[in-house]
Amino acid sequence: MRHFQDQWIEDWCSDNGWTDLYVERCNNYWAFPPGAVIPEPIPPKTLRIIKLKEGLCDEEKLWLGLATGLTLFFLVLGCISQCPIPLVFAFAFDAVTAAWLDGEFIYPNYCLSQNNEV
Repeated sequence: MRHFQDQWIEDWCSDNGWTDLYVERCNNYWAFPPGAVIPEPIPPKTLRIIKLKEGLCDEEKLWLGLATGLTLFFLVLGCISQCPIPLVFAFAFDAVTAAWLDGEFIYPNYCLSQNNEV
């Protein structure tokens, strides 16, 4: 799942003089730093700061909305049918969605102070 919108990274690159942004894989961004001849990955600390500043991307919002909607649907279905099985399906879907949304690679055992500037 993508945790960043490309526009966020492009804005940071243009603000900091990095050029020719390239997305190698999902959430793996490379660009040319100022004065460099070889592209380098966007620093992980910078990605964490961008994520803290921008919040959820569109794909994350879609998955959260889908998980909420299906949970409510299965809750109503479970109440109508007087059976807990729909809630089991809701729990399973929500567990998978939570795993996809997990940003552990973005926030590895390390907390940023709110005073860091991008």
